Order: sequence, then C-alpha cells, then structure tokens
Amino acid sequence: MLAGLALSALALGLVAVAPAPLPPGAGQPANFPAMTYQLAQNQPDQATFELGRRLFYDPRLSRSGAVACASCHQQSRAFTDGRALAVGVGGRLSPRNAPALQNLRWRHGFMADGGVLGLELQALAPLTSPAEMDTPLADALARLNADPAYRRRFAAIYGPGQIDTPQLLRALAQFTAALTSGQSRYDKHVRHEAGGTFSAPEQRGRMLFVAKCGGCHATDLFTDESFRNNGLDRTFPRDSGRAHITARPFDRGRFKVPSLRNVARTAPYMHDGRFAALPQVLAHYAHGVQPSPTLDPLLHRPDGRLGIPLSDTQQADLLAFLNTLTDQEFLTDQRLTPPR
Repeated sequence: MLAGLALSALALGLVAVAPAPLPPGAGQPANFPAMTYQLAQNQPDQATFELGRRLFYDPRLSRSGAVACASCHQQSRAFTDGRALAVGVGGRLSPRNAPALQNLRWRHGFMADGGVLGLELQALAPLTSPAEMDTPLADALARLNADPAYRRRFAAIYGPGQIDTPQLLRALAQFTAALTSGQSRYDKHVRHEAGGTFSAPEQRGRMLFVAKCGGCHATDLFTDESFRNNGLDRTFPRDSGRAHITARPFDRGRFKVPSLRNVARTAPYMHDGRFAALPQVLAHYAHGVQPSPTLDPLLHRPDGRLGIPLSDTQQADLLAFLNTLTDQEFLTDQRLTPPR
C-alpha cells in the first residue's frame, strides 16, 4: 500500500525534493539595510562558492605562485592581514593597508578610493597589481586551463570550453560575496536574541558612538559608504585618496569610510596602517586631527577646535562598545577556511 502511494506520488510529481544547499552568507540579517548587490546577477550556489573558495586560497593565481588572495585576507583577522601595508609578490609593499572583506553585498564601491564599482570586478585589481599578485589575466587563465581539476570544476558549472575571465571573476565573487558578518554580540543585542546582553560601559559606549561617531559609521553596517578626510595629514604627497580616481582637488585626502565590524581584529588602522591599536585611533579623533582644505565638516567643533571631544572615560566606554562588534562565528566559520 505504502509502495503504491509512493509510486503514485512520483507519477504526479508530488514528492518533495530537497532544495540545493546555499553557501554561507546567502541570507539577509534582519538588522541590515537592503543589499546593494543584485543576487540575480550571480545567484548564490554552493558549487560555485566552493570553486571561489578554492581560487581564493590558491597561490598559483600570483606570478610567483606564492601569494594567494588569502595571504592578505586572513579569516581570523576579518580577512585582513595584521600588517600596516599589504605585502605582495617578491615582498613588494602595497601603498595601502589590506581592507577587511566582509558584508560586500552591501557595498557601493570598493577600495579605499572607490576605484572599483562592481564586486565581480574587484578581484582584477589585486590579481594584476605589480604590488600584489602581479599576474596578467592571460597567465592566470592559462594556469587554470592547464589544471584538469579546475577544468572539470568550471565545466560542471559553466559548461564545457576554456575557462575565461568572466567565469574566474564570477567564481571568486561567489566566495567574497558570502563573507557576511552579522552574528556579533551587538547584532544579538539589537535583535533581542540570546547572548546579546551589554554591560554598563558597553551600553554607555553605544550611546556615545551614536552621538559622536554615527555620522560617518552609520547603520548596522557601521559605514555610510561615503568618502571623507578624517584629518590624518595636512598635505597628501603620497596618497591623495579619492582624488587618485577623480582628479578633483576637493577629493584630496578623502578615503572610503570603513566598516567598524570586527574592528578589534583588524589592526593596524587607517588606509596606511599608521595606528597600531584602537586607543591610538580614538586619541587621534580626540586631539590629533590635522587641518586641511578638505577636512570633513563633522570634525570642526563649534568652538573652532578640531576633532571629537572625548574624555578618557568616554574613550574607554567606546572601546568596550567596539569590542561588541566582534563576530566570533564569522571569524571561525569552517566553511570559510582553506578547502581540503
């Protein structure tokens, strides 16, 4: 009888089929704003995610065969590297600090100067930069096409034929797009979930943060995605920031406001890694802001001084709050580790 019912169900097409598993980070955290990235343009898929994961950790994509994407983007550091300036092929120094890779589906642009406008395009910069992986795309593709295992993996997803640039970039973007950090104690606190209790200093720090820092580090992404000059220098002889892209004097010294998620794990800080620890960052805003023609208006006080007035006690409370933004689940998720 049961066998007959099963056969009848099969004939009618009524037997439930388990949906294909989705990669990590495919959902929308309830406290996040709407995604910027259009999922339909590169629909999350477990097989493509796994391919992108393998590519992300593969040093053969660099000219020397010794530097992978993961060399500068390590999971335990929120996909940064702990260095002031990123180190590429042959020990060459990048002009900038390696940015954290997290919540990229909510970004409006990439790089500290906003020079890359699409998640799929983002990988082109490190792959081809002489200071990073230093690999012409033709060489990277030749290595992938010479590897039978990669040929099989790409063919299973994109169909038979040569591995090409769009396939490579789409696969890498599947992995980096999946790097969603939304399970910190802060997230649990604002979503009223278990494990989200704040201490008194953390709660005071949160209120201070909203009042004194939230103008730039806005929403639960902790960035408003704008470009701002935060008073690091009076002149910008080495790195003009956003002006490197726009060539506008108004943009000199302006850099993308970084997200502060997992900020306790992403030292050193600023686009050039000049501050080794968070207390130095807060001290800069309290009494180290430098004047310049493009300094952000929010750093001009009503009394004519510059910066954000912060007492020692307030700085301690802010540090306590910033530590609640650490997402241990994200930093230790085995699905994001090197493939075996």
